[in-house]
Amino acid sequence: MNRTIVAALAAVSLAAPAMAQTTDVSGRLVLYTSQPNEDAQRTVDAFTAAYPNVEVEWIRDGTTQVMARLEAEFAAGSPQPDVLLIADTVTMEGLEAQGRLLPYAGADVSAYDPSLMDPERHYFSTKLITTGIIYNTAAPFVPETWADLLRPEAAGQIAMPSPLTSGAATIHMISLTSHPDLGWEYYEGLAAQGTNPQGGNGGVYNAVAGGEQMFGMVVDFLPIREIPNGAPVGFVFPEEGVSAVTEPVAILSTAQNVPAAQAFVDFLLSPEGQQLAADMGYLPAHPAISPPEGFPALEEIRLLDFDPAAALRSADEDRLRFTEIFGG
Repeated sequence: MNRTIVAALAAVSLAAPAMAQTTDVSGRLVLYTSQPNEDAQRTVDAFTAAYPNVEVEWIRDGTTQVMARLEAEFAAGSPQPDVLLIADTVTMEGLEAQGRLLPYAGADVSAYDPSLMDPERHYFSTKLITTGIIYNTAAPFVPETWADLLRPEAAGQIAMPSPLTSGAATIHMISLTSHPDLGWEYYEGLAAQGTNPQGGNGGVYNAVAGGEQMFGMVVDFLPIREIPNGAPVGFVFPEEGVSAVTEPVAILSTAQNVPAAQAFVDFLLSPEGQQLAADMGYLPAHPAISPPEGFPALEEIRLLDFDPAAALRSADEDRLRFTEIFGG
């Protein structure tokens, strides 16, 4: 069953003063992140303004590349980061299963939807990056549902990222194929429509905005950021619901500076940290923070059901089935 995020979870007053500078946390903090470079720098700058005695060293790459680097460090017995801020909860579930993450029971998640957080407090969602439908303003119709992409007028006109290269696309695939009204038959229908999944979300956005395709599956912020700048696209949160990656943060069990790592988690989950996410154009996970312009209110967005632990168990099988449908 689909679920709707409930705004009543917001128990934190935003009338509180801005986070005061904190001097009792100090030292070197190593961050590995998949945030875009500009966003990562803004995040680090805001954190160090609140914790001026912490010196942050950060490395940025895609989640797949970050994890390849980290796995090599694990194999060498010398993992470097104190804290991870990466795209998806499935990757975090894998690290948790390996005993690589340090639980942080003291993190304040009281204002958040419990389904966004690991019950054992090994990782914490910091935002919602949903996948919906982008359409070109010259498209023959404006879709309202995922099923609309199977209409005859959309044949040969659909772009979508590949779960073989995109973590968000993997979570999207698992979410849609788990939906009782969609399932794997939906992906078979997309293949019959002539859809050819390739690359990541940026390529999908460019194909639809450039008029090469009329419809696409894409992460929300790409079109929503560009619509005010005159991009010839629209974005739809389909009626069945949307999938989401949540850019979780976690502390490694091998962290060298646990107090600073906990402070980093606290900052991202605080109203100030969540406002920073909104200011950067993302949908904050905290229900009391207003979304950026162009987004609906958080309580109006329906999320498709998603179980990270189950997704981890089925990920290889699901990617194989995807390859069988669309070809390698």
